Amino acid sequence: MFSASCHYGLQAMYYIALHSSEQKHVGLSEIAREQGIPKHFLSKILQLLVKNKLLVSMKGPTGGFKLNRPPNEITLIEVVDVIDGLDIFKQCGIGFRECNDEDPCAIHHDYKKIRERVYQLFNEQTFDGLTEELIQDTGIGNFVNTGNRE
Repeated sequence: MFSASCHYGLQAMYYIALHSSEQKHVGLSEIAREQGIPKHFLSKILQLLVKNKLLVSMKGPTGGFKLNRPPNEITLIEVVDVIDGLDIFKQCGIGFRECNDEDPCAIHHDYKKIRERVYQLFNEQTFDGLTEELIQDTGIGNFVNTGNRE
C-alpha cells in the first residue's frame, strides 16, 4: 500500500522518536545503520520531513535530527501525507483507474473497508503511542530516551 520511501520515513521517525530529546539529536548515519536504510535515500526522505516541519535538522558536531513537536502530537498519517500523499486511500486495490462506488472493481467494497481502517489507525496512532508500546512490550524503558521520559 505504501511506497518504500514512506516505509523508510515511518521507520526513521519512529527511531528518532525513540532516541532523540531536546538535548540529543540523532544522526543520519546512525538512523541509516540501525534501520538498514540506504543513507543517500534516507537523506532525501529526512529533508522532505524537515521541509514539512515534522523534523528539525541541526548541523555540527552535536547535530542530527529530532522531532519538531512532541511525539504524542505527530501521527503516522502526517508522515504518509508528506511522503506518499493521501490519494493512496482512494486508489483501487487492484490498480484500475476508474474504480469507485458507482463503478466498482471486484474487490472494491471489501478493499474500501480495509483502506478506511488503515487510514483510521494511522490517523489515530502517534509516535509516542508506538514508543510506549515498545517500552511496555520489551521493558527497554531504561535504555530509551524519547525526551519525555526519565
